[in-house]
Amino acid sequence: MSLKYCQGPKCHTYDTTDRKRGPKGNKRNQTRTIGNYSYGKGNFCTLGCQDDWWAVHGTRAVDHFGRIHSAIVLQEENAWRRTYNHDYWGNQDTQQRMIERNTITGAERPCSQD
Repeated sequence: MSLKYCQGPKCHTYDTTDRKRGPKGNKRNQTRTIGNYSYGKGNFCTLGCQDDWWAVHGTRAVDHFGRIHSAIVLQEENAWRRTYNHDYWGNQDTQQRMIERNTITGAERPCSQD
């Protein structure tokens, strides 16, 4: 199993005891490995490291993956969202657990997959 390291560009500069490595008298700070608590889908050890990465690479990443140049509009055709059916527990025999609800009109319809 290979270790996954924090991608924060300044992670090694933060002075914490868990970043200290090396023999006594020759200590140095080192980038953290990603443990149980991680941020940014497992790429950063803290929100601070995630923010550091964004400050350096954020604009370039948005430009690379696609900057939005006009507003995205929610319309009735694409406003359907899968949601929990609150009537389910009272009528389990006749109701589905999940339904689709239109966030604009409030209309409901049965979900294609339950």
